[in-house]
Order: sequence, then structure tokens, then C-alpha cells
Amino acid sequence: MHDIEILRPDLPRGHFRFVLFDFDGTLSLIREGWPQVMIPMMVDLLRETGTSEDDVTLRAQVEEFVMRLNGKQTIYQMMQLGEEVKKRGGQALDPLAYKHRYHDLLMARIEGRIGALAAGQATPEDWTVPGSHALLKNLRSRGLTLYLASGTDLPFVRREAELLGLTEYFGPHIYGALDDYQNFSKKMVIERLLEDNNLRGEELLGFGDGFVEIEEVRRAGGVAVAVASDEANRRGIHAWKRARLIRAGADIVIGDYRQQEPLVDYLLTDFPLAAKPSSPG
Repeated sequence: MHDIEILRPDLPRGHFRFVLFDFDGTLSLIREGWPQVMIPMMVDLLRETGTSEDDVTLRAQVEEFVMRLNGKQTIYQMMQLGEEVKKRGGQALDPLAYKHRYHDLLMARIEGRIGALAAGQATPEDWTVPGSHALLKNLRSRGLTLYLASGTDLPFVRREAELLGLTEYFGPHIYGALDDYQNFSKKMVIERLLEDNNLRGEELLGFGDGFVEIEEVRRAGGVAVAVASDEANRRGIHAWKRARLIRAGADIVIGDYRQQEPLVDYLLTDFPLAAKPSSPG
């Protein structure tokens, strides 16, 4: 049985030339658990304003904007945090100060993973969404050009992609957040990709686990595959992610790439998915 949910049966197939991937949660699992770092940090900072709201209320409000902005550069979540502090009568810090605090907390969580990969004590397969390497190899072997665009800072994306053995699939087409945040967005990457390659929207395929990349690929006229990855268990569909990504406009929902062969066959030909045999999972 296929773990592939087709939401737009009439989606354009067979003409893709370029594929855009998100990074964290879509390919990389190195930063698995990042919301459990960002959200409590923000709740603590909002509590310090003296607000009368309880932690349950604060957490719900923080979780809403953090996940709504997921896929954009991290600085946008920190800018929203500053606005929330001000609304509660607090003195907001520069968004970069919040971003650095968050990054220090996150690195404390993930530095062991990065160290194990660098030392060869962990394999790239240990910290990627299952089937990632096979999918990228399959797409590249069929002549598609692959792009990577992440809301994480570019130096970290490059290093983590290298540790995970992903760089070779993307070559120079790895993009990430910049200190000058107004000069990078996934929308800008998509627009440049279309313009530079004289690409029609239906020739663009996108994979992502965040609201932003799904929305932008669809807005450009492309086909968006939502990767509702259960990052902790590494199998199955994460129901909360699935619901959000469907609202963003996803055409297809998958949990990982264990069924990448029938998926790629379906996307790159006009054969129905049901006619394709399942790959061993």
C-alpha cells in the first residue's frame, strides 16, 4: 500500500525540470525538536513582561505564530516575538539578540548530533528523513536540477548539508538565510529560478514541511509535495503538520521517502499511481 496521499488528482505531471527542497524536516533531521527550544524560550520572555496570561494561553499564541512563519527565515519569528513583547508592555530587544539566544539554546541540543556526524560516529542516514538520498539520486538521474532553500542561516545549512552527504546533489544551488534578511526569501529563490531558467510554473516541483514553501511553490504554479514528517519517530504522517500543509495548498502529502520510486514515477509520467508497485519499506 502506498503511503502517498494525492489531494489534487489533476495536477500537472511529466514536465518537471527543476525541484526545490526545503532543508530542516524535509531532508535534514539534525534540528529535530527545534520547536521545543524556540517556543518555551519565547513563552519565558513573554511571561517576564508581567502579563496576566497563563502559560497555556501564552504557549498557544506563540505556537501559532512560530509555526505559521515556519519556512521563513528565523529572524521573522524573532521579529514577531518582539511585537508580542511590546503588546504586553515589555521592552523588546533587537530581533537579532533573540535569534542569537535561540541559536545558542538550539546548538546545546544538537551539538552532539553534529559532532557524531563529523567524527563518523553517526551516518548521514541516521539524521535524514528516510529515503532522502535515494530520492535525490533518482531525481538527478532523470535529468532534473535540484535546488535547496532553507530559512536557517546559510553557513549552517552548507555545513549540515555537507555532513549529511547532500551537497553533491545541489552543487551551487544551496540557499539560506542572510544577515541582510531582506535579500533572501524562498519566494525570491523561486522567482529567480523561474526567470533564470525560462521556466513555466508547471515545470517546478517542490518538497517541504513548512507552510511557506508549500504556499510559494503553489503560488508560482508548481506542484507542492508536503512532507509531513514525524521527525521524532521517523515513520508515518505527523497529523498536525499534515493539516497545516493541506491548508497551505499541498498537492500531495507523504511522511518520508520510503515510497520514493512510485512517487517519482507518478510525478514524471502520466501513469496512475495505483498501477505502480510499492517499493519495500
